[in-house]
Amino acid sequence: MDYPIDKTRIPQHVAIIMDGNGRWATERGLDRTFGHKAGLDTVKKITAECARLGVKYLTLYTFSTENWNRPAYEIEALMGLVLSFIEMELFTDNNVRFQMVGDIERLPDGVQKKIHYMEELTAQNDGMTMVVAMSYSSKLELVRAIRLIAQEVKEGRLSPDDIDEHTINAHLWTHFMPDPDLLIRTGGELRISNYLLWQIAYSELYFCDTYWPDFDEQQLHKAIASFQQRQRRFGKTEAQVESEEADAKA
Repeated sequence: MDYPIDKTRIPQHVAIIMDGNGRWATERGLDRTFGHKAGLDTVKKITAECARLGVKYLTLYTFSTENWNRPAYEIEALMGLVLSFIEMELFTDNNVRFQMVGDIERLPDGVQKKIHYMEELTAQNDGMTMVVAMSYSSKLELVRAIRLIAQEVKEGRLSPDDIDEHTINAHLWTHFMPDPDLLIRTGGELRISNYLLWQIAYSELYFCDTYWPDFDEQQLHKAIASFQQRQRRFGKTEAQVESEEADAKA
């Protein structure tokens, strides 16, 4: 089934919780690591399609701080996939800039070096920015931001009275990009899992049962079509939004 979308109303920032890799593999009698490998192919397809559609930022939840509690062999396999992923020609072929957010210092040295290499290599790409959330926790991100702000107050460089949401935004790992317009979670779970908690205050949420390895361009179009059918009010009334939209078209 085709899901027509309005190319003039593409979400500027799409964030995705790529869930279901392990279950996809288990249901096929395979080791969970095979699901992660299959999920990598989906990353390639969805990144290319988002760039083609005109999405400006694509943020992918790849590995949470809680995932460090998984079996060692699975973590090792995931790190190996990260190394292969950030060597892909996907970024240069699609004019995509690569960036990573999270507790990067906790990652193996080889992974850290590859991250910095790809960030430098793609720094001039001005199409879409793909942001990988790796060793990421939204609660950790907020604690880190609060500590940084508290240090500035302690040193007299910032007054407590001047602290507002812009101050917090400026100290987050995600300070360089706008908040997500659309958050997609695959795999059938209906939770946020400690992902961009501050940033998704007014994001549109989309949940689907499709496991990430089976999430294709058509599924992406379906999510965007759902987004485009919604009215984003940001606390205003429906009448206010409709009036503003009419004024903008006049």
